[in-house]
Amino acid sequence: MPLADEARWVLDLVRRADAPEYCDLTPGEARAAHEARADKLAPAKRELHRVEDRELPGPAGVIPVRIYTPRAFTAPAPVTVWLHGGGHVVGSLDSYDRLCRVLAAGADCVVVSVDYRLAPEHKFPAAVEDSFAALCWVGDHAAANGWDPARVAVAGDSAGGNLAAVCAILAREQRAPALRFQLLVYPATAAHADSQSQREFAEGHLLTRRVIAWFQDHYLRNDADRTDFRYAPLLASDLAGLPPALVVVAECDPLRDEGIEYAERLRAAGNVCTLTCYPGMIHPFFSMSGALQSAREAVDEAAAALRRSLAAPGPEVTSSSDRDVPQ
Repeated sequence: MPLADEARWVLDLVRRADAPEYCDLTPGEARAAHEARADKLAPAKRELHRVEDRELPGPAGVIPVRIYTPRAFTAPAPVTVWLHGGGHVVGSLDSYDRLCRVLAAGADCVVVSVDYRLAPEHKFPAAVEDSFAALCWVGDHAAANGWDPARVAVAGDSAGGNLAAVCAILAREQRAPALRFQLLVYPATAAHADSQSQREFAEGHLLTRRVIAWFQDHYLRNDADRTDFRYAPLLASDLAGLPPALVVVAECDPLRDEGIEYAERLRAAGNVCTLTCYPGMIHPFFSMSGALQSAREAVDEAAAALRRSLAAPGPEVTSSSDRDVPQ
């Protein structure tokens, strides 16, 4: 599977920088490195009507969030809860600030970005608990904040896609909040890193198998956690009755196959799910829309799907494209 030219360009930049992989750093050093490079290929900073930092009540203390309001809404606004990537170890409100601004403007909705607790200081299921607590707070306090409780979505990329998928299942089980849509960008969904794409792209494609193992070792308390669907949503026994989904994967990404499998499982359970595979792309191309055309297309697709699905009075059912999905 050939890399796209723009993906090769990114990998050339990485090789020339000769920076250590996260797995060769301490978690603190990895976070600092992630923050330092987060905006290098990110979109330009989009000015919005209002951007506000707040703290929500969580199961272990306050949960910092950043709320993006793209314009002055004259009626209750739709809202998307965004859960950032970073292997449950790195990532922050700041490192995803520019992407959230673009999504809020493109989707014409409020975006609530969640700064959930990170491992290894806070191991599984701390990130799940914080993410779901924030999602429930948004549903419970939507009206008080000028948002529409009937138009709530959950979204995330990579580890955040994992958390978004899990939150959608938990919301169905607890019958709150009622979600209109889920956006899952190259979500981590499998219990073990043993798929064909994990083996095929283990080295040389930015996200390596060594880094994935390092993330998992920091996040999990023990091997028993791998049997919990809150870690690996592919293990969920019942995926019926979930909100419509857009699953975005990259062709040259170790997480590709588990994202495809999860989309197929959603469909098999009777859910509406659009699956798009971006050819020649690598993990985490979605965050590189300041430099990559494929990333701009993916972000535009995601924003348009959110906008359609959160439009009043009801969700618009999208067709399944399966663009260039490996067989």
